[in-house]
Amino acid sequence: MSTAKRDLTQGPVARALWRVSAPMTIGIAGVLYVGLADATFLARAGADDLAAIGFVYPAIVALTSLAIGMGAGTSAVVSQELGRTGGSEAQSARLALQALIFAAILAVVAATAFWLAAPFVFAAMGAEGAVLDKVLAYVPWWCLSFAPMVAGMGLNAVFRAGGESQIAATVMISQSVINVALDPIFIFGWGPVPALGTEGAGIATCIARVLGFGGLLVFAIASGRLSVDRACLKGLGQSLRRIARIGGPAALSNAINPLGLSFVTAAVATLGEVAVAGFGAATRVQSLLVLPMLALSAGIGPVVGQAWGADRPARAQAATRLTFFLCAGYGAALATALMLFADPLARLVANDGDAAPYAAQYLRVVGLGFFGYGILVTGNAALNARDRAVHAMGLSAARIALVYVPLAWLGVWGLGYGGVLAAALAANIAGAAGAVWLTWRTGLLHFQRPEPVALSQSN
Repeated sequence: MSTAKRDLTQGPVARALWRVSAPMTIGIAGVLYVGLADATFLARAGADDLAAIGFVYPAIVALTSLAIGMGAGTSAVVSQELGRTGGSEAQSARLALQALIFAAILAVVAATAFWLAAPFVFAAMGAEGAVLDKVLAYVPWWCLSFAPMVAGMGLNAVFRAGGESQIAATVMISQSVINVALDPIFIFGWGPVPALGTEGAGIATCIARVLGFGGLLVFAIASGRLSVDRACLKGLGQSLRRIARIGGPAALSNAINPLGLSFVTAAVATLGEVAVAGFGAATRVQSLLVLPMLALSAGIGPVVGQAWGADRPARAQAATRLTFFLCAGYGAALATALMLFADPLARLVANDGDAAPYAAQYLRVVGLGFFGYGILVTGNAALNARDRAVHAMGLSAARIALVYVPLAWLGVWGLGYGGVLAAALAANIAGAAGAVWLTWRTGLLHFQRPEPVALSQSN
């Protein structure tokens, strides 16, 4: 039982982007809503719980980004292969199994290292006392759930590469529904389950991820999209090298942003735990608000990859240009809305506490540059699909190391919390400028001029 992959090299570019991005909007919304739900529930559990998740969030996003990057490598390799061959079920099934093996190895190593380093990492970030205890109660459960999450992302990347993002979206939203349903049970307690606060949020996440991956694995095998034959191990080394060539830099590129956020969170921590709570709550809201642009970044990769594999660079250029314009338009509308509604939104996620003004100020100021973040992530996705992952990694590293982190620390010393927000705004604008320049230099962006109309001459 199997279905044919979708050919993304034919028809209007906008339609191809829509086919992949629209389902991913729903799926990513579900995933990001889990983070927002965690923050909302934990805000009601106590200030220490909210502060704890504020410290944890940048670190776990950094690790999650490693998985997303390896998924980008898988998606790029598969989409280019499908663009060259017109779609091969056997090749897709083989790469799916190999990606699963690669993901499992990566996940076990990364989760073990994070679990061992957690006490030192979060203490260095400024967590202490009861807040640090709650952080360390959450980490083991999250580490236990990391392997099924990473393996699931590897499979989802194969589906997206073939234009089947509805499969990935269905799994993502189902897993999110389970997670949000379990959150209040384990955070506040219910029946024989005691109130576990931050640790309960970790348990809920672990259960949801295990169930989500189990369902995806069964579906992938039953539908023929994942083969467990020995023949599928043929060429394992070559495939892993191809995936790693793109996925390695892409993983580092994705991890750089939240890793930089960890350093910025440490700067915010100099202002107190209330500031950290407000900053963390606002970054969660940001993740939800920019989800259409994140969905575009998930959609542009398969479109550019298949177009480049089919030797149709003009189509890849049209897709890149369209996503940049969409990000600019959506970002302008979002900035306007946040100017009007930042305060009630902040009170919702920060439980009307002292952290709410910090969250509202973040949304108003940094929201002016959300368009830049969208152009950055879609540009990086296009570069990865074009097999220019090193360029994307360099752009992300420069944005964080040269702009965001140094300006945040200078800003917090000179201007307090407002200085940190100014640094975030500057980093997003700089990232957008860099993405436009790099995609132009690598042949992924071309602004067409109208061709002159030649006057016909009669004989």
